[in-house]
Amino acid sequence: MMLHSPTWKRHGSMAAELGMSNSLQKGNTKVGSGFLQTRPLIGFSNKGLKNVKLEKHVVRSQSGSEPKPKVINKSINFPKDYNQLVEQARKAAQAALKDGKTLLEVEFPTAGLDTVPGDEEGGIEMTTSIVLMKEFCTIFKDESPTTRIFFPDMKDMELAKTSIFDGTSFKLDYLTKPNGLEDFGFGRKVKMADRVQASDKVFVVAYPYFNVNEMIAVEELYKDSAAASKRPIIIFNGELDRIRSGYYPAFFYPKLGSIAKEFLPKFETVYYIHNFKGRSGGVLFRMYPGPWQVLQRVKDDKYVLLHEQASMPSLKEVALNILPTA
Repeated sequence: MMLHSPTWKRHGSMAAELGMSNSLQKGNTKVGSGFLQTRPLIGFSNKGLKNVKLEKHVVRSQSGSEPKPKVINKSINFPKDYNQLVEQARKAAQAALKDGKTLLEVEFPTAGLDTVPGDEEGGIEMTTSIVLMKEFCTIFKDESPTTRIFFPDMKDMELAKTSIFDGTSFKLDYLTKPNGLEDFGFGRKVKMADRVQASDKVFVVAYPYFNVNEMIAVEELYKDSAAASKRPIIIFNGELDRIRSGYYPAFFYPKLGSIAKEFLPKFETVYYIHNFKGRSGGVLFRMYPGPWQVLQRVKDDKYVLLHEQASMPSLKEVALNILPTA
């Protein structure tokens, strides 16, 4: 059985369908969010997936002369590889859950610790997210039968069930049914309350950013099933910054506009890495319960601390106000 992950083409130019093996399969085309989107998808064998070595993805050094920023003399816990990253994310989530937080966000790049979304082909990024999410979910290994993991759609769920999550006792589910008309408000809608069981204790949501309806379904899950019972929802690599930043104009996507104002502020971002490229490059990093930190890479896996604060700064603020003046 092959696991396939989404790719897309933008403005009529199809991104190369790449994967961990040479097996490729074409998927369903969707229109939405300014893209002509497809869930193709890349495929590779179960054996290849189970032998993925997380430690091979390490921070790559930057070319050019070494910067001399104004630094804060304080220890930094930025991860050296994905093994350390997953361990940090688990600890951060456990600490937040212990503190009573019920809406959690985990966000980091998957093509390398110094990359940004889009640096790697989309399907590979999503597949890496699944592999790392499985490692992250070991914090619920003793409660796996009561942990429900939502994938973007039924196809993704079925493929994960027969590959990466094969042999586990987690409950795998989906947020939406693939339907090209959904982007225009038509088509059959999945009622989240019908997918949830009373025995469920934790909900984990895998990368709900491909289709705008996925985050709408997450909000419905919260309102109809999780809020009253205070059952946690953890969004794993959902690229929520797209919604926060206004990437989807509220005029065309009023539901996402409402989510940005009313739903996302309820989330505790427990683990976060966002890289900024260019001359004033750097990293916005947070590991709960610590502060938000703006870092600058000086060599390989060495970083210096430029700025920190208690609340999350906007990406625009970091890029335009903090990094250039450091």
